[in-house]
Amino acid sequence: MEHRVAIVTDSTAYLPPDLVASHRITVVPVQVVVGGQPFDEGTEISPAEVAAALRSWSVVTTSRPSPERFAAAYAGAADAGATAIVSAHLSGDMSGTYDSAVLAAREAPVPVVVVDTRRVAMAMGFAVLDGARAAEAGADAETVAAVIRERAAASSALFYVDTLDYLRRGGRIGAAQALLGQALAVKPILELVDGTVTPLEKVRTTSKALARLEELVVERAGGRPCDVAVHHLDAAARAETLAGHLVARLVDSRVLVGEVGAVVGAHVGPGMVAVAVSPRPS
Repeated sequence: MEHRVAIVTDSTAYLPPDLVASHRITVVPVQVVVGGQPFDEGTEISPAEVAAALRSWSVVTTSRPSPERFAAAYAGAADAGATAIVSAHLSGDMSGTYDSAVLAAREAPVPVVVVDTRRVAMAMGFAVLDGARAAEAGADAETVAAVIRERAAASSALFYVDTLDYLRRGGRIGAAQALLGQALAVKPILELVDGTVTPLEKVRTTSKALARLEELVVERAGGRPCDVAVHHLDAAARAETLAGHLVARLVDSRVLVGEVGAVVGAHVGPGMVAVAVSPRPS
């Protein structure tokens, strides 16, 4: 029998829809909860609506997909002819999504390898795309999972936020760090380190912070061909400007620009600009 490995991920990869379709990737939505009402990310609520809710100080939280949602995705992949599945998800330290996938995998009709990428957004998305290409080339599930883990581990996720308040409210950064940022009136640059949001640098103004973010991205690229994604929440002009600078400075690199979805947006707040830097395998 021909082996066909199906790829499942979650909506926080923020993969462009055309790539999801062309690689036949199944995306399970994470939920955002606004005023007690749950919405599927990507289909039932927009980033603009989340930004507006955050600005009005509405209660905005997130909720992992249920194991039943993953079970349905795995059954659908098996019905479509998959003989195995690789299910790759955002950092388990940021969400219970990975745990739900693991629970569902135990009862799936075909073997499922669940991967905690330790990343989010396109720092995860580029790895998922590499895994999909490996699957299309005939690799088995363990090989596909290894491809995803390796690409994700080589990727960086750096981001600027206007305020640490939203990360504090969501439990993604300590209250002491948030209060220090307020007291010093600094603009923080943060990094996702092994799945956890970690302060990287503090800069005095927004313009200096975005300029420093650009320099950090160039440093991380290290002159290698990279896939780069500039993400934002309600900050399109900032993102487009940064992307233009990176296109001019990075060697043989592709730069995508896109708004983060509701789930990540709920934790970082309006004005956020993030960059995923993913060196291409040699």
